[in-house]
Amino acid sequence: MATVELRFSAQPEHVRTARLVAAAVARRAGVDEAVLDEVRLAVGEACSRAVGLHRSHGITAPVTVRLIEEEKTFAIEVGDEVPGPGADGSVSGGVSGRCGASGGGLDESEADDEDEMGLAVISGLVDDVEVRSGADGGVIRMSWPKTPVAVLP
Repeated sequence: MATVELRFSAQPEHVRTARLVAAAVARRAGVDEAVLDEVRLAVGEACSRAVGLHRSHGITAPVTVRLIEEEKTFAIEVGDEVPGPGADGSVSGGVSGRCGASGGGLDESEADDEDEMGLAVISGLVDDVEVRSGADGGVIRMSWPKTPVAVLP
């Protein structure tokens, strides 16, 4: 129902802020306290990945984080603006493999390994994760169930 959107420049120091905001909104939305550390870690990993993709591809557009409160779930979408592969421009439910040569001395295979490692970490933290890639960029969508509100008699 309610959506909060963050947009930040692709700088590593902004990832911490995104993690803190995501955890606060998740708590308010009704995500179980026991899962909040997973939310923080997954958002941090997804945002770090998006920042790395932007920096390695020379993209100055901001990274986007959408926090979406739905009826029974809380979802977070982390978007980048790095164009993905494929004729139809989409890869769903798997590794996008969209990391090219990176700055900082990484060659293409090392950057791909880092990209896949980040996605593996996210998949280990979040049961419901989807990775999409298209001509306009990519999105990692993660969702968690909301804790039902107990009604007192």
